[in-house]
Amino acid sequence: MTNLLKECKFDCRVSSVINKDTRNYGKQYMFDNSNETCWNSDAGSQQWIMINFEKTCIISGFEIEFQGGFAGKDCYVEIGDNNGSTVIAERFFPKDTNGVQYFVLKNTVTGKSFKLIFNESTDLFGRIIIYRLSICS
Repeated sequence: MTNLLKECKFDCRVSSVINKDTRNYGKQYMFDNSNETCWNSDAGSQQWIMINFEKTCIISGFEIEFQGGFAGKDCYVEIGDNNGSTVIAERFFPKDTNGVQYFVLKNTVTGKSFKLIFNESTDLFGRIIIYRLSICS
């Protein structure tokens, strides 16, 4: 299993960062392989993460590590093609735990964009905290 975020060039956008403090809680910390840093969204729903690859990639699944108590609920993954059209949209059901969770797509797809949508959170205020994100081929 290959982590596309290490092999391919990409751009990442997120819905929010707590207190707009990107220096301490920005999106870059989902990809630094450190257990000490994380992306922390601001309060409120809906939260999301959008990855745009430079080239199309074959995507089979993804890994995500939440902080327990700040995990996503009512979650979707959307993968888009070169034209910006959604190729697939699937629900996924993370556990409210600190461990790394792996989600396999029903079908392997070729796409250029990857979006995780968290319609709700296990946190009362709607915050999401992610220590690690990998997209797998």
